[in-house]
Amino acid sequence: MLQKAREFEVSAPEEVVEEAQTSAVMSDIQESRDDSLEETKELFDIKELDSKILPTNEHEESYRDSEDDIEEVGVKDMSRESRRKTNRLAAKISTFFVSLLVFIILVGGFFTYRYVTSAIGPLDSKATDYIQVEIPSGSGNKLIGNILEKNGVIKDSRVFNFYTKFKNYSNFQSGYYNFQKSMSLDDIAKYLQKGGTAEPQMPVLGKIVVPEGYTLKQISEAVTLNANTENAQDKTPYTTEEFMATVQDDAFIAEMVKKYPKLLGSLPEASAVKYRLEGYLFPATYDYYEGTTIKDIVDQMLAAMDTNLAPYYATIETNGMTVNQILTMASLVEKEGATDDDREMIASVFYNRWNIGQPLQSNIAILYAMDKLGEKTTLAEDAAIDTSINSPYNIYLNTGLMPGPVDSPGLSAIVATISPANTKYYYFVADVTTGAVYFAESYEEHSANVEKYVNSKLNN
Repeated sequence: MLQKAREFEVSAPEEVVEEAQTSAVMSDIQESRDDSLEETKELFDIKELDSKILPTNEHEESYRDSEDDIEEVGVKDMSRESRRKTNRLAAKISTFFVSLLVFIILVGGFFTYRYVTSAIGPLDSKATDYIQVEIPSGSGNKLIGNILEKNGVIKDSRVFNFYTKFKNYSNFQSGYYNFQKSMSLDDIAKYLQKGGTAEPQMPVLGKIVVPEGYTLKQISEAVTLNANTENAQDKTPYTTEEFMATVQDDAFIAEMVKKYPKLLGSLPEASAVKYRLEGYLFPATYDYYEGTTIKDIVDQMLAAMDTNLAPYYATIETNGMTVNQILTMASLVEKEGATDDDREMIASVFYNRWNIGQPLQSNIAILYAMDKLGEKTTLAEDAAIDTSINSPYNIYLNTGLMPGPVDSPGLSAIVATISPANTKYYYFVADVTTGAVYFAESYEEHSANVEKYVNSKLNN
């Protein structure tokens, strides 16, 4: 290019050169103008931008108003956030206190439940000592609770008051009571309903139960068991051997004969019976106390029989009977009959036979002679019983009564024997499945009953 310009410069005319120079200068001036216009435009744009970003005096007030609005919006936003924080804090505090309140209620309820439960149960389940308390006449649940709490029988009188009312315990009796700390509120309430004694009495250590129809051997077992507790293994201070020795003690029996002459005046001789006092101990429940001996227990049983027979001694004598005969017959009636009506009818059958010299024929006496009375026997064993046994108690071979009772009859059997039904029956048999008793006047009718209610069912 440089060489061409030089060639042009050398070869071109002067007019052409000047014209080219002028054209170049004008081009530079136009270019300079364009640059100036561009710079001016950029400067204008900068000023316009400055007027938008940085307010001039003309826009300063408007700018300040905008700034105030921004500050107000910021304050409102900050206020809302502050309220949110406050509300969240309040919610947390409320939740905490509600949770704490629920926890306190639950804990309080738990401990209240534990306390009430312990107050309802025995104060000391292992306690054996007695606490004698007098309950005045007219005492209500609240006063009785206060008395029992004061004497250390219960834990809380208020619990006693509310509990007895909730359970509808009422009609509490006045008197002297022997409580134990091992008694629950239910035990105490039931005891109060039974009633106390008019005078202070020794506390009962236990009870002995003698059911109707028990033999002396069975009673000897019964005296070893304390029936005053729910524990079947709870024992009394007495033994079987001690009891059997006492009821065969001649000196003791002689002492009792003097004490109860109407009851024991016709007592059989020892040589005639297995046990002289068999059938003379009244079936009932007996208390024993601290210091009570086995002789005291037997004495109580004889006293109970004497008391129950007292209204009938005159009638027995008028009828030409002895107490021993009545108790002997009643011991059969006790085992053969299940209801009062049956006993009266069965007694009449035995009397009808006795009056005509016919054997009484009761398996009860045979079982006693075999030392099996009171033991469980099957129907087959009972039907196959040995009626040929050589014993004064064999009333299949011997006519009349046995030499003495074979068990202790209850009052119902005794009364039925003293005042039997008036019938013409000589036979009876019980249905082996239902226990219903069927009576007959003739042997043929009786045989039919035996076949129908006994033999036919033994074969099935």
